Amino acid sequence: MIGLLRTLWRLLAIIDLVLISLPLYLLSWLPWRGRHPVARLFQRWCRAMVRALGVDLRLHQHHRDPLPARYILIANHPSAFEDVGIPALFDVVSLAKWEVQHWWFVGRIARAAGTLFVRRDDADSRRAAREAMVTAVQGGVNLALYPEGGCKGRRLYHEFRSGAFDVAMRTGVPILPVFLHYEAQDVFEWRDPQTLLQKLWHIGTAVNNRANYHVFDPVDPKEFADRDAFRAAVYARYRAWDERYLG
Repeated sequence: MIGLLRTLWRLLAIIDLVLISLPLYLLSWLPWRGRHPVARLFQRWCRAMVRALGVDLRLHQHHRDPLPARYILIANHPSAFEDVGIPALFDVVSLAKWEVQHWWFVGRIARAAGTLFVRRDDADSRRAAREAMVTAVQGGVNLALYPEGGCKGRRLYHEFRSGAFDVAMRTGVPILPVFLHYEAQDVFEWRDPQTLLQKLWHIGTAVNNRANYHVFDPVDPKEFADRDAFRAAVYARYRAWDERYLG
């Protein structure tokens, strides 16, 4: 009986995702000045995607005080799931790799939602993305990005890139660190040459579907002399969390 109820709930979640996705996709074709209507519905769409995939997404709030109104969220990046998991929980605009905007169906929704894009291996593109992030933050937008510079595997990469910390130093907006822990790491980890559809299938059929998102105290850029000291200090915290949750 319980298994049947779960199956019915999952089926309803998939239907709900379809019913949200189709009008959202059609809306994404509309030219719009200012914040696009798709951006206003994007968090709801991400939550529908989480339910349709059947992921048990859990938010662990380790921060002592309420979160600030403005922040730059950073997280480790072992999977494709956080591209919907993070905006399902936080009202953010994400920075994504350049290719995402050309993905069928999802790419158009991401563009309309205000997602920023960067060619990771192109210095000019990285500079342009950094200026776009500064402009967005100064305009009151909360950003989400992954300083490892892409999906680097289940364990923390050996370094962080400087973009998030440079933007925080220039704007005075704190970094909000979130550590992602997927209990079924083999299932959620995105490896080459897996396609996005293959990875979504793996996630949607996972036996252990729990995703733990640990949110810690914001880190004030005013505490550091420069972006490199800032980056090193935050990276050290991630190393400790990597050992705590995955070690």
